[in-house]
Amino acid sequence: MNETELKALIIRQIGEIAPEIEPGMIGPDEDIREACDLDSMDFLNLVIALHEATGVDIPEKDYAYLRTLNEGSAYLAKALTG
Repeated sequence: MNETELKALIIRQIGEIAPEIEPGMIGPDEDIREACDLDSMDFLNLVIALHEATGVDIPEKDYAYLRTLNEGSAYLAKALTG
């Protein structure tokens, strides 16, 4: 998966957790938790969904790398190719 596909995946997973969120509402460098009003449980569900969709283990110490769409897609792309 390339970074564009990974951004779309992240947005799809957010849509499953917070269906009221429109895909275009999240800017590429905007804090996902703030933009989507995700609480800690919602964010954990996002991490789990991303793991299930990609197979990438995301340790808690790396959660900060999922702060924005750009950072999250770069993190996942690196993990998938690394």
